Amino acid sequence: MRSALLCAAIALAAIASPAAAEQLIDNVNGITLDARGRVVRFTGLVIDDEGKVERLLERGDRRPERPDTRLDARGRTLMPGFIDAHGHVMGLGFSALTLDLTPARTLAEAQRLIADYAAANPQRPWIIGRGWNQESWGLGRFPTAADLDQVVADRPVWLERVDGHAGWANSAAMRAAGITEQTEAPAGGRIEKTGRAPNGIFVDAAAELVQRVVPVPSPKDRDAALARAQDILLRLGITTIADMGTSLDDWMTFRRAGDEDRLGVRILSYASSVPEMLTIAGPRPTPWLYGDRLRMLGVKIYADGALGSRGAWLIAPYHDAPNTSGLSLIEDTRLRNLMSRATMDGFQVAIHAIGDRANRQVLDAIAELAESYPGGDRRWRVEHAQVLSPADLPRLAQHGTIASMQPIHQVSDRQMAEARLGPERLSGAYAWATVLRDGGRLAFGSDVPVESADPLAGFAAAISREGSDGQPAGGWQPQEKVTREQALAGFTTGGAFAGFAEDRLGRLAPGMQADFVLIDGDPLEASPAEIRAMRVAETWVGGRRRFVRR
Repeated sequence: MRSALLCAAIALAAIASPAAAEQLIDNVNGITLDARGRVVRFTGLVIDDEGKVERLLERGDRRPERPDTRLDARGRTLMPGFIDAHGHVMGLGFSALTLDLTPARTLAEAQRLIADYAAANPQRPWIIGRGWNQESWGLGRFPTAADLDQVVADRPVWLERVDGHAGWANSAAMRAAGITEQTEAPAGGRIEKTGRAPNGIFVDAAAELVQRVVPVPSPKDRDAALARAQDILLRLGITTIADMGTSLDDWMTFRRAGDEDRLGVRILSYASSVPEMLTIAGPRPTPWLYGDRLRMLGVKIYADGALGSRGAWLIAPYHDAPNTSGLSLIEDTRLRNLMSRATMDGFQVAIHAIGDRANRQVLDAIAELAESYPGGDRRWRVEHAQVLSPADLPRLAQHGTIASMQPIHQVSDRQMAEARLGPERLSGAYAWATVLRDGGRLAFGSDVPVESADPLAGFAAAISREGSDGQPAGGWQPQEKVTREQALAGFTTGGAFAGFAEDRLGRLAPGMQADFVLIDGDPLEASPAEIRAMRVAETWVGGRRRFVRR
C-alpha cells in the first residue's frame, strides 16, 4: 500500500504544471476580498513568471495577446485557495493509512471494522487507528478493553478517540505498556476504571502511558502519510494549513518533501512544545522556505482536553457528570513561563482551550503577558475557544487575540455539548458572531483529522449552524451565524492574518501568491445545501496546478 501511495504522489507531482512566464485564467466568476475585507469580483486572472498574481481582469479589460498558457474556466467560480487555520497534517495522513473508525455508528460496527482490519493485516504487530466516538454510538459509556478483546486479543490494539484526547486499548496493549491496578494517572490525565482496574480508556495525558510503547513510524511511513494528506487537502481546495503540534519528526518529513519539490500545500507550523520549537527554529521563527511553502512561526500549548471525553476544563461541573469539571493540563505559572519564553524570541503562541475555565485561564495569561511585553504584534491565538463564559467573550477582542475556531465542530458537537453543558451555559458556546461583534478576529479551520477538512462544509456550517440534514431548522443558537462574506474571510484572509501571512496569502491581488481554486458554484450566492454539494474542480498553488478533478 505504501508503494502505491508513493506512486500516486509521484503521479500527482507529474501533473502539476510548472509556472509559465505568463498565464491567463479567463472566463471566471472571480471572487476575492480586498485588504479592507470587501468583496471584489473579476472575470480573469493573470499570473506572472514567479507564480504570483499579476493583475485581475474585469469584463471589459484587454487580455494579454499571447500568454504562454490560457485556461478557459467556462464560467466556474475562481476564489482564493482555502486556508485551514487549525489542522494536523501528519495525523490526517496516518488516519488515511491506518484503521479509520469514523464511519462506525455503533459499538458493534466499530468491532466489525476492527476485526476486518486485523484479519486483512495479519503482519501488523499492533492494530493502530482512530476515530471512535462513543457519543455517536449512543453507548452511554466509554468502550472498554473487554469490548476490544472480543475481536482482537492476540496482539495490542490502540485507537485514538475522534478528538485525539483519549485512547482505547485492549488488554494486550495494557500489558505491553505495563499498566496495572497500581498505575497512577499523570497530572492532566485520567485513567478510566472498573472498580480498581484500568478498563482500557486513557484520557489526555494518561494516553502517553500506552502511546510510549506503540511502534514508531519509519521515515518511509511518514513520507507516505504526508503524500496522502496533501492529496486529500488539495482535492478539497486547501492550499495552506496551520499544522498545530509539529514534532521534530514531522518537521523533517516536511523538509524532505520540500527538498524534493513534493511539498504542494503550504504549511504554517506550530511546534508541539517549546523545546522542539527551539530545536527546529532556533532563536527566532524560521524564514519562509521553499517558495513560501513552509515556515515555523510558533508553538502549540494545551490548557485542557475536549468536551467529548469530559476533559475540557469547566468553571462548573459537567451537567451530565456532576462529579467532574474536566482536566487542567497546565498550571498558571508554567503557562505564563512557556508563553513568555516563546514571546521573548518573537514566536507566536497558540493555546488550545475548549472549556470556559480553560479559556478564562488563557485570557488571564494573555492579559498579564500583554503588559509584560507591551508593543509589538503578538497575535495571541486561542485554539478552539469553544465554550466561554459570556462575561469572557469580549476579552477575545483584546490584546490582538485571535479566536481560531472550527465551524464544523458546532455541527458535530451540538447534541453532545447540550448534554455536557446543560441549557444555561450554551450562550457562550461556539459564539462566532459575538466574537466579531465585540471587535475580535476569527480564523476558521477544521481540526482535521478530528473532523473532515472540507472547507465548503465548514463554510455552510458557519452561515447556517445546521447539519448536513438541515437540522435544527433555522440553526442551533442562530444568533451566532456569520455572513457569507465573514465566512469567506474566516477561511481565507482570517487564516492568513492568524499566521502572519497576510502579505502574501489569503486573497488575490497583484503581488500575492496565485493560490486559488475553481469550483462549480458560487458560495456567496448559493444555499447551505448547495454549498455542501459543491466540488473543487482544480486547485492551484503558486501558479501551479496541483489538482484536477477527473
